[in-house]
Amino acid sequence: MKRLVPIAFVTLALVFAVGAAPAPAQNIFKVPFEFEAGGKKLPKGDYSITATSDQQVTLRQESTGKEIQVAVLRKLAQAASPVAEPQLLFDAVGNFEPSYTEYYTVYILAEVWLPGQDGLEVHTTKGAHQTKVVKGEAGKK
Repeated sequence: MKRLVPIAFVTLALVFAVGAAPAPAQNIFKVPFEFEAGGKKLPKGDYSITATSDQQVTLRQESTGKEIQVAVLRKLAQAASPVAEPQLLFDAVGNFEPSYTEYYTVYILAEVWLPGQDGLEVHTTKGAHQTKVVKGEAGKK
């Protein structure tokens, strides 16, 4: 019985230590247009974005709680002055589909920049395109 008490305390301490591990900061973005990310079409709205690892970014639609995982193609080194607020970079690409008579713009999530971290490239657009930047709110947990 005397041996069980210390084991119980150690077990309890480990449970609290694991539970107290800091959750990654969520960065909230209000995206004002429909866009594509990870091969999926997403509606405009509020999204929280978390870099879950160097290989993956999680986008969570705030209104529905739906999450999608987007693969990271490569890390991008920060500039001399690191980003102070989170930013999403979208490639704005012209498209004639599906009617071939009407030109419209498709926005594709290309890069994710979070404060204190290197950038993450999630898509590369070859050919003519413009870049649209959406700034977000940093550090919500």
